[in-house]
Amino acid sequence: MVRPGELGHNTWVQERPLDNLELIERVLDKDYIELRLLKMSLEEDPDQTLTRVKLSLSDRSNATIVVEGEGVGPVDAIFSALLSRYALEYESLKSIEIAHFNVAADIDTKKGKAGVDSVGRVTLGIHNSEGKLFEFSDESRSVTRSAARAVLAAVEYFVNAERAFVTLYRARKDAKERRRDDLVTRYTRELAEVVKSTSFAEVIENLKKSIDD
Repeated sequence: MVRPGELGHNTWVQERPLDNLELIERVLDKDYIELRLLKMSLEEDPDQTLTRVKLSLSDRSNATIVVEGEGVGPVDAIFSALLSRYALEYESLKSIEIAHFNVAADIDTKKGKAGVDSVGRVTLGIHNSEGKLFEFSDESRSVTRSAARAVLAAVEYFVNAERAFVTLYRARKDAKERRRDDLVTRYTRELAEVVKSTSFAEVIENLKKSIDD
């Protein structure tokens, strides 16, 4: 899925993985959490190779969420900041890790002679606990901003994948109790699709226990 938008004078395009995303969005419907970057401040200490970041975000309730973190470079700091907020509630985030991070400039888009204002494409690769690779990309004239939005898209994806799993598991459980074999078959199939994004056996077992208790 491609999400076009505009922030200030910088047009940007974000790409999220298509695998299972349509199903996740359909399962959650209006409860799908969409995270948007409102503001970002960044501070680096070159001597300590430490980056501190502060992000202001909005979610589906339009509430402003402020998260802070630090790490070795902007991507690590942003990733740390988001996990400090969301991994407490969404355990699956603890099982993902950054696989690669790439930046490529499209010099043909430059406005200035030097070309340093060219559109940059940031691609972030994430491995889940089963080693499956998911890629998230963002393009804009600000590499730092695109990096933040790519990390944000990754967190949004895995948060909603976990929430979709819980929703489908509860629906399947209810369908079994009502002896609706047609729905049980449907939800079983959809659970198998969502688990491709959330294949972390320990987390899934913990979720099942919390729902069944």
